[in-house]
Amino acid sequence: METERLIMRRWREEDREPFAAMNADPEVMEHFPAPLTREQSDAMVDRIERHFDERGYGLWALEVIGTGEFIGFTGLAWQTFDAPFLPAAEIGWRLARPAWGHGYATEAARRVVTYAFEEAGLRDIISMTATTNLRSQAVMRRLGMTRDPAEDFDFPSVPEGNPLRRSVLYRLRAGTP
Repeated sequence: METERLIMRRWREEDREPFAAMNADPEVMEHFPAPLTREQSDAMVDRIERHFDERGYGLWALEVIGTGEFIGFTGLAWQTFDAPFLPAAEIGWRLARPAWGHGYATEAARRVVTYAFEEAGLRDIISMTATTNLRSQAVMRRLGMTRDPAEDFDFPSVPEGNPLRRSVLYRLRAGTP
C-alpha cells in the first residue's frame, strides 16, 4: 500500500536493525513499560509477520518514498487480552524520532482506516494508549476516533503503581464521518 509519501509493506530482514534501534530509544518507548532488547524487538517482528499470515493484515513497515528509509510501522493488530472491549482490531503506530512531527503517523493511519473498513471488512477499530501519551491521542482524534472516559482501563500487563498502567480507549466505527 502507498500514501502520498510512504510505502506500507511487509517486513524485510534489513528492517530489523533500525527497528531494534527505535525500540531501544527511551524517548520512542516513553509510554511503554521499558525499551525493548534486540531479542524482544526481533520477536515482535516475528509476531507481526505471523499476524499477516493469519489475518491478511498487520503492522506494515513504513518506508519513505524516494529515500527507502525505514521509519517505523502503522497498521492493525488483533488484540485478545482480558478486557471488556476485546477481541478487536487495534490500529497502532510507532515511529523513529527523526520521523516525528512530519505527519507520517496520521498519513499512514488514514490509509489503514480505509483498508480496515473498505478492504478488510472490519466494522470498527480501536486504539489504546497510556493516558500520558498525548501525541498518540492527537493522532487518534485526527482520525475521527472518539473516547468514552467510562471505557478507560488499567492495562493488565503493566504493574500496579506504574503511571503507564491507566490507559485510554478510542473507537472508530465504519461509516463514521
